[in-house]
Amino acid sequence: MQAEGQVLKGDETVQVIVFNLGDERYGVDISQVREIIRPTQITRIPNAPDFVEGVINLRGQITTIINLRKRFGMEPKPIDNNTRIIVVEFENAVIGMMVDTVNEVKYLSTSDIEALPNIITAREEAKFLKGVGKLPDGLLIMIDLNKVLSEDEVERLR
Repeated sequence: MQAEGQVLKGDETVQVIVFNLGDERYGVDISQVREIIRPTQITRIPNAPDFVEGVINLRGQITTIINLRKRFGMEPKPIDNNTRIIVVEFENAVIGMMVDTVNEVKYLSTSDIEALPNIITAREEAKFLKGVGKLPDGLLIMIDLNKVLSEDEVERLR
C-alpha cells in the first residue's frame, strides 16, 4: 500500500472491503472501517456541501453521511436495497460514507498493490487514492477513507 507516495514492499497481507460505485470496484483497508450499515432515515442539513447527504442517529450518536458518488464527481443515484453506508472514525469524528454496494472482504498481498501513475496522482482529486490492487478477477482502486475529507471539512462536519 502507498505510504507518502511509495508502495510498501514485502508480502504483508491486508484485508480489504470491496465496494462499488457504478461499474468501478474500490477497496479500503478493513482497519479503517468501524461498521457497515444499511441506510436509515437521513436528515438533511441546510447549506451543507452537496456531497453531504445529512445526518443519522447511529445508536445515540449523530453521524454525518457523505455520498461517495458525489464526492468523487459521479452522478448520484437513488438509494436502493443494495446501498450501504461504510462507517469510519477519524479525527475524533464518526462519518458514514454511502456506496452503491458492499461486495465482499478480500485478502490482498501488499505486493499486489501498485502505485498510481503520476498523471493521476498529480491531480488534486486523487489525494484519497492509495493505489491499484491486482485481483485474479480484475483491478481494484484502493482508497484511503481518512483522506476523502480534508481536516477543514472534518472540522466543519463535527
